[in-house]
Amino acid sequence: MTAKVRKAVFPAAGLGTRFLPATKASPKEMLPIVDKPLIQYAAEEAVAAGVTDLIFIIGRTKRAIADHFDKAYELEVELEKYKKSRMLELVRNILPSNVSCIYIRQADPLGLGHAVLCARAAVGNEPFAVLLADDLIDGAGDGCLAQMVKVYEERQASVLAIETVPPEETQRYGIVETALVAPRLGRIKSIVEKPSPEKAPSNRAVVGRYILTPAIFDLLEHVGRGAGGEIQLTDGIARLLGREPVYAYEFEGRRYDCGSKIGYLQATVEYAMKHPELHKDFSAYLQQLKV
Repeated sequence: MTAKVRKAVFPAAGLGTRFLPATKASPKEMLPIVDKPLIQYAAEEAVAAGVTDLIFIIGRTKRAIADHFDKAYELEVELEKYKKSRMLELVRNILPSNVSCIYIRQADPLGLGHAVLCARAAVGNEPFAVLLADDLIDGAGDGCLAQMVKVYEERQASVLAIETVPPEETQRYGIVETALVAPRLGRIKSIVEKPSPEKAPSNRAVVGRYILTPAIFDLLEHVGRGAGGEIQLTDGIARLLGREPVYAYEFEGRRYDCGSKIGYLQATVEYAMKHPELHKDFSAYLQQLKV
């Protein structure tokens, strides 16, 4: 029987230091792109791919994420009182009724690999997705993760989203060496975390979308601390390559690096330009600017 990807993990316990002071009391995943926070875009992408269980790995200052997806009784009463039915519908339908949310505390910020490991009990012995909300991806069709789910269902193996980056930027990413097996799809031969340009095996970078088999958990348990003194997901995946196939998929769409200020601003402008209510007025405003 073919296993389905029903669960998605959202690591969201980082400190968001690049956006201080905005992230001093509010998580970076709650930064808005026009009228929705980054974490909601990621959750919607997962739901569109068929995910029904959303597992959020949060830190002690990340209560806003749970509050966002929870019922807001007082707000709903006020909106109903003033007959703001459209806003009431938006608040009530952030997620479909068949979707469940689980929140797990990551007590110590020990890296992405550790965050994924925190989800082990909630995931169980199933394939699962990992989505990094600060990589906002405007994917073709039902989104980047939906594209990856199709690859997983065909290959029954782990899949990482990749894109080609300038060679001088390899030190910012996990970099893969691949053997092409189909259009946009390669089997990963090696993966290394943040190599310098002269040591990088390619300039094909892993971005914030993964589908992983549960075999990754045992490997992360024993991988030890890597770059930056953290448990690196990349190191676990490197060991996974010795056990089973892992694929790299070049997704169709555009990624915005909202972990950087310039990427965040680019996403804000471009999402505003295609917003159904704002695009005309905002486009006209941009055209009149003297840049």
